[in-house]
Amino acid sequence: MSEAAATLTRLLAECVRTDASDLHLASGEPPYLRTHGILAPIPNHAKLPAAALDELANELLLERPRQPLDEVGAMDGAFTAADGARFRFNVFRRQNQLAIALRRLEDRFRTLKELGFPDSLYSLCDLTDGLVLVCGPTGAGKSTTLATLVDRINQSRRCHIVTIEDPIEYLHRPAMSLVNQRQVGSDTASFNDALVASLRQDPDVILVGEIRDLSTIRTAITAAETGHLVLTTVHAGDCVGAIERLVSVFPADEQPGVRRQLSLVLRAVIAQHLLVADGPASHREGPIRRPRVVASEVLLANAAIANLIATAKSAQIYSSLETGSAQGMHTLEHDLARLWIAGHLTEQSAAALARNPAVMRDRAAMMRKETGRRSP
Repeated sequence: MSEAAATLTRLLAECVRTDASDLHLASGEPPYLRTHGILAPIPNHAKLPAAALDELANELLLERPRQPLDEVGAMDGAFTAADGARFRFNVFRRQNQLAIALRRLEDRFRTLKELGFPDSLYSLCDLTDGLVLVCGPTGAGKSTTLATLVDRINQSRRCHIVTIEDPIEYLHRPAMSLVNQRQVGSDTASFNDALVASLRQDPDVILVGEIRDLSTIRTAITAAETGHLVLTTVHAGDCVGAIERLVSVFPADEQPGVRRQLSLVLRAVIAQHLLVADGPASHREGPIRRPRVVASEVLLANAAIANLIATAKSAQIYSSLETGSAQGMHTLEHDLARLWIAGHLTEQSAAALARNPAVMRDRAAMMRKETGRRSP
């Protein structure tokens, strides 16, 4: 084992030992770990020289084409460490030197309940066609949620699942389903190229790691129209924002038609935010350890919502979410209020994320009245 490989192995082992989620390496700085949301250097660790970062980067990029790093200054990947832990990494240039960010991935598929979602969302895994969006900021756990849904399909349905990812984060071994996972950069040139090709591969379910450009969005909608279940992620803060994000990519003269297409193929939108729990309930974990909780919003595209999408009345969708609780829908404000009342978040943290803090407080007041509980 080379010195760089040994160093990387030690750092990754420390990441696992301390239950850290991220490891950051930069020349001239000691390694940093993010543990339960708190980023701090590894105590008493020496600073890493630039030459060491180059060697560590070479170790990670071994047998990979370095074209993205040379052309755009950053490159993604994923790998399994010697102890079985799986990591995602990004090697990037900073001031003519290299830096590395590594994210430790889950070593198992979590249930929806463990992720903070209702079990009713498993019904999405029974869909035979349509588009399911998971949205949220970077690091919110979108890939983990999609992995949970794909694992459920894999364990319960006889079908062909094709995933297109950059990088492949979770490895799905075929169970009841046949699963083929493709990585952008090594197995295919782009998301869109792989998505177009997948339509000729007899898929039942297609997972696209992210859709962000016009061509990929157009192909994803077409795939959903032609009898495939398409699961994907979008960077947006809430459900309506995700819909508008897709539409806004298209030229203005195409947007009315795209809205009509979306109204027909959209099945659900899940928005999620991963927050450090700072409420009274989190203190049970001790003063240092802080668990994280998911604040979510769920839209299930019924006939009323489909009509609002088609007629560009997106602002009215929030009202449908408010009244759709019996169908399994809820707003972000409702979920933030739930987390506040349960003691997972402080009022200040919940209000900071809410679109409308007053509405969040009103929902909390209603919950307290219904349950007879006081705010923590």
